[in-house]
Amino acid sequence: MSQEAAAPAAPAEEQPPRDGENQEDQAEEAPERQRQEAWAARKALIQHGPSYVMSLDRTASATQVGRDQLGVSGGTVHGNVYFGAAAEHTEHFAGVVPPEKTAELADVFRGCPSFDEALGRLRTDKVVVLSGGRDSGRQSAALMLLHRVAGGTVRHLVQPGSLPALLARLDSADGYLLLNFAAPRSNPLRESHLLGLRDRLERSGGHLVITVEPSAALDDVPFVRWEPPPAEEILHAHVTSRVGEAAWPELCGLAAVKEFVARQHPPAAIEQFAQRLVTVHRGEADEQALAAFSEQAVEAQVTRWLTDDQRALRDKAFLISLAVFDKAPYAVAAELSDVLYAGLQHTADPRQSPVIPVFGSAREDRLALAHARGYMGTEVTEWGVLGQFIAEFREERTAKALLEAVWNLHPSARTALVKWIKRLAEDGRPLVRTRAASATALLAEADFSSTMAHLIEPWADDPDPGSWLTAANALTLAHLLEVETVLPVLREWCTGEVERRCWTAIRAYGLLGPVVPEETLDVLLHAVQSNPDPVDEEGEPTEAGRQFADALELLLLAVRERVLGALAERLDSERTVRTYACLAFLQACKQTEEPGDRPLVLHWYADAVTAGDTTTARHLTTFWKALLADRVCGEQALGVLRSWVRRADGMPETESALAVLLRHITELPPNDHRVGHLLRSLRDSRVAPSPAAARLLDHLSAH
Repeated sequence: MSQEAAAPAAPAEEQPPRDGENQEDQAEEAPERQRQEAWAARKALIQHGPSYVMSLDRTASATQVGRDQLGVSGGTVHGNVYFGAAAEHTEHFAGVVPPEKTAELADVFRGCPSFDEALGRLRTDKVVVLSGGRDSGRQSAALMLLHRVAGGTVRHLVQPGSLPALLARLDSADGYLLLNFAAPRSNPLRESHLLGLRDRLERSGGHLVITVEPSAALDDVPFVRWEPPPAEEILHAHVTSRVGEAAWPELCGLAAVKEFVARQHPPAAIEQFAQRLVTVHRGEADEQALAAFSEQAVEAQVTRWLTDDQRALRDKAFLISLAVFDKAPYAVAAELSDVLYAGLQHTADPRQSPVIPVFGSAREDRLALAHARGYMGTEVTEWGVLGQFIAEFREERTAKALLEAVWNLHPSARTALVKWIKRLAEDGRPLVRTRAASATALLAEADFSSTMAHLIEPWADDPDPGSWLTAANALTLAHLLEVETVLPVLREWCTGEVERRCWTAIRAYGLLGPVVPEETLDVLLHAVQSNPDPVDEEGEPTEAGRQFADALELLLLAVRERVLGALAERLDSERTVRTYACLAFLQACKQTEEPGDRPLVLHWYADAVTAGDTTTARHLTTFWKALLADRVCGEQALGVLRSWVRRADGMPETESALAVLLRHITELPPNDHRVGHLLRSLRDSRVAPSPAAARLLDHLSAH
């Protein structure tokens, strides 16, 4: 290798320390500079964490409606064939689906009720939105819908900036396929967007199928939720297309087949199992090998990767990095894999500096070696949903198997892996920090005691609140992975003498509220009684005040009515709980789902009034009265009301909800005076008079 083609990287130990990294002289300043709002941190965990973290979303776990969930990085479909080559975004079409591919799929595709529903809508409306999970086979279903209705050419559409931008493209009697259309909550898909498309398709004779993630925001759009056929039907189609119908009765009676179809599998896994079943039928493999083919195949592949002396250490580092950043931007996995490689190389030979090719293997080659694939997807960022080239293993169990194997079977790699994960936890990107926590949770599932000693306890003992958050996230995710020892650890830390571990446990309980609401509330209220000083002499929140307020805020917004009622009933009887609860409620009142949206608490109140839920409306009003009367929170509460009134200037629905709330808040004379003064100052502002404030004043005067 030439010197021009490679550049040496300094070993991890020789890298200059980053600002605030383990430096005692900055320890006191770091907490305030690095502290992240609790609700924003929770959103980051849900947006960038693994799919099972959705259980922390109260609405998602209660209803399983995708539009109520927060999106995660990436998005694709397991088990579908990607047709057509990638094209520049300046082109209208990404490619035409080869007819032979469509024919191959038609031979094994089986319909189902959701397919029939979508087919009927496509024939009638010319356009249908198909919502389904990444591993549900929705892309194959979309292609078959167009094959059944249009029959002719099917074209892939490049992702448009907006649906109206598609109008110029739908100019022929073809079938059009728009895959993985991103519809974030800040810019939801509306039925009005489809009207122009439908009219254009009526005139051209074309048909359009749009596939979206379950997390897509579909405001008033009729859509079909894609549910694939039962596993047995898909398996039957793949097997009989190869060996004929006569062989099926015997094959489907095999114990391994019965066990397989009884479990949920993505279409891709079913197809692979069908191929193995065919080999059994032909006598090329026995039934015993069939029984555990999937797990054994993954584990064997991982073992070959890690023990292959011919595979470069840098390639192995990329595999491990991809396991942490599976279904995340390829560039992030590749960038950080080189950091891991430097650490692994130092372990292997401290005298040799790692050599990193600046312009090495092509992206496609690295993905092929990793048995991975790439696709254009999306990443949720603080600037919105952005397009990214996403990388993921073709076999979804590979990531977990890789991390478990590295941690348990190759302990010599632990030193470098631990340092690397700690560095990820200090990264400026929420995605990277979240993946540090999710990787730690998988390691905790594989070996809890070692993971606690190497990662979670050091984070919990660190003076930086950002490290406490990482430890809390890791423990939260480990509990969602059903690691039974997590809750006992949290209980012990909450009642222990080590404050930093206590704050870590409190945050973890706040996150786990939707999963274990009763225990969470009981533990937090008990711990609150042991910390009677939520504010200092200057009226500023203490560390206990911040931590308990953060946890209670998460519970209020995620669990809602149950926690709201429990806290509201204690406002007058338990002074310590009252102060913590007011701090939490004040923070909750500042939160919105997306920038520019209606405040979550005000939306909550409006929904309660509309639904006739007088108990919830009364509890929210009680909290507001307590806020305005509180010496610590009173002025800040007025500031929140000021922001709500300003927001109402452009949102009629916000103004109507605020009018009802203010009428109940101002039943007490002190509040009537303070709120009236606030509204008059906004109405008479020389800089920006508020029309909403004037109308709200008139409304209050009329009552």
